[in-house]
Amino acid sequence: MRKSKLVIGAAGGLLVLTAAGAGAWWWLHSPLRARFEAKAAEPDTRAYKYVSLDKIIVMLRKPTGDATSHYIALDLVFKTPAESEEAMREQLPLLRSVAVRDLSGVTMEDINHFTIDELTRHINKAFGQSYPTNHAGKPFTEAMIGKLIVE
Repeated sequence: MRKSKLVIGAAGGLLVLTAAGAGAWWWLHSPLRARFEAKAAEPDTRAYKYVSLDKIIVMLRKPTGDATSHYIALDLVFKTPAESEEAMREQLPLLRSVAVRDLSGVTMEDINHFTIDELTRHINKAFGQSYPTNHAGKPFTEAMIGKLIVE
C-alpha cells in the first residue's frame, strides 16, 4: 500500500514537471512573448510637460506620548504628456487633497525611515489608488518630489 502511494506521488510529480517544462517551452517559442518584448523595448517618444504643485503642508500624526508637533512641507512635480497638461492643471486641487489625506496618516518616525525614493513610491501609490474611484483618467505618468522639508 505504501509503495503504491509512493509510485502515484512520483508519477504526479513527473506530470507536474512535464507540464511546467511544456509551458516554459511554449513561452520561449511563443509569438506572444516576442510581441511583449518588442513592446517593452519601444522607447517612449511622447513629449512631456512638468506641472508643479507647490506648498503642500501637513501636520504629521503624533505617536502616543509625544507633545511636539511635526510638519512636512513638500512640492510635487507631475510628469504629464503634453496633450494632458490642461487636464493635469484642472486636477491639481484633487491631487493636493489626496497627498494631504495620505501624508496625514504618517508619523515623524515613519518619515525618518523613508528615503526620498520610498516616499515618492508611497505618494504615487496613493495617487494610483485614488484614480480607480475617480472617473476622470489619470493625466500624469508619475509624481516626483521637487522639495521636501520636515520639521
